[in-house]
Amino acid sequence: MTATVPTVDLHTLGRPAVEDFLYREAALLDEWDLDGWFALFAEQLRYVVPCNDTPDGDPSQDLVLIDDNELRLRLRVERLNSRKAHREYPHSRTNHQIYNVVLGPVEDEQLSVTASFTVWRFRNGKSSYYVGRHHYRLVVERGELRIRSKRAVLDMTELRPAGDLAIIL
Repeated sequence: MTATVPTVDLHTLGRPAVEDFLYREAALLDEWDLDGWFALFAEQLRYVVPCNDTPDGDPSQDLVLIDDNELRLRLRVERLNSRKAHREYPHSRTNHQIYNVVLGPVEDEQLSVTASFTVWRFRNGKSSYYVGRHHYRLVVERGELRIRSKRAVLDMTELRPAGDLAIIL
């Protein structure tokens, strides 16, 4: 007997299934399972966090806080999992909240999804927060839903009171 690989169809995928996927992503980040989180990404991935003053900024022309391809994101995960990330050792406790999930059209076999987020970070007796909107491009690879790109656009006009961006949104 051969096992069948479940296949996801982007054209019939409903919001509850996408929300479950995004909640799983948030749980992996809160559990500090960065390897599991990285496994949610597709090949040829992109993870971008634009600057607060240029939320529509193009990383090829504008300054951005983060512009990671597969190699840079893998290195970021490795560093955050090690003692070398002094700002995150010991690790912060986080609480990623995802809401207002909206599915867009499927174009070029990619499902566009937006979701609002609030991420709470607790470290050294202090709390800070990040508020914004995620812009995803989801694809199907090997029969499973994967993130091709994730863009975290901060609604905050400055990073205070957070102070820095040492965690993954």
